[in-house]
Amino acid sequence: MTTLTSTPGGAAIRQPAPPSATGRSRIPRQGGTILAVPALVWYAIFMIGPVIAIFVIAALHWPGMLQPVSFAGLGNLRTVLDDPIFWDAVRNTAVQLAVALPIMIVCAYMLGYYVAQKPPGHRIIRYLLFIPGLISTPAKAMVFYAALSPDGLANGALQSVGLGSLTDAWLASPSTALACLIALDVWSGIGFTAVLFAARLDSVPDDLGEAAQLDGAGHWRTMWRIHFPVIRDYVGVVTMLQFLWTLFGSAQHVLLLTQGGPGSSSTTLSFLVYQKAFIAADLGYSQTVGVILFLAGLVGLLTIRRAFRQNY
Repeated sequence: MTTLTSTPGGAAIRQPAPPSATGRSRIPRQGGTILAVPALVWYAIFMIGPVIAIFVIAALHWPGMLQPVSFAGLGNLRTVLDDPIFWDAVRNTAVQLAVALPIMIVCAYMLGYYVAQKPPGHRIIRYLLFIPGLISTPAKAMVFYAALSPDGLANGALQSVGLGSLTDAWLASPSTALACLIALDVWSGIGFTAVLFAARLDSVPDDLGEAAQLDGAGHWRTMWRIHFPVIRDYVGVVTMLQFLWTLFGSAQHVLLLTQGGPGSSSTTLSFLVYQKAFIAADLGYSQTVGVILFLAGLVGLLTIRRAFRQNY
């Protein structure tokens, strides 16, 4: 469509009309939906499908992959709730989340804030903080095993400073095995989380911090009263990620270092799912715990999302 405009001499000039909103709305939009179909199919098969399978298997009596299957109904749930090992795993998982998550998020945020202030060598600090995320899980477990074994670095350091009475078999003691796993979780995640916080804090306008410091606020108040409210929703996202990693990913640390022992002192819910499925060959029990773990993760995500939502 074109329009006619006249010049001072009276000559008419034909000009194309600007595109209207109606013209733009006529552009077909089905292309985006078609492009999303492969991703949606993949998500439905490999994400939604396994979730449905967990609930189905939890209602079955399945004593091994090649064994006959029968319907158990709520029998698996009653077995799980009557098992004291399950309640030990619930307690250990709750302690792990209650201790590791706050320490990791608070310390990582403070460390990320320091890096975001761009101190001398801040680029090197970012790389150093990211190193634990580049180390494989078996290698990290070997480092902690070497440090916490009876003749390891921790006991050697205590003996060298005259505190030999405090030495212990840290990974083999019921009172310290879970604490060692929590320490590994925090060490593994705090640097990576700090780098994420530093990247988000870099996008906060410098004017906010400068104005607060002109008003007499120190770094502590600026960090918690100015910058934290601005990135509150991002803190919630990172907290959810670390919550999921701690809740579902702790099994590998337990498997490599303590095998859930001594007794069940370091057994977590995620390790109990693995133990019952691949060692005890009780798939119904395993996936019943998996359903409980799934529901606990869902409730935890919703709680964290609500706690860290923006107030404005």
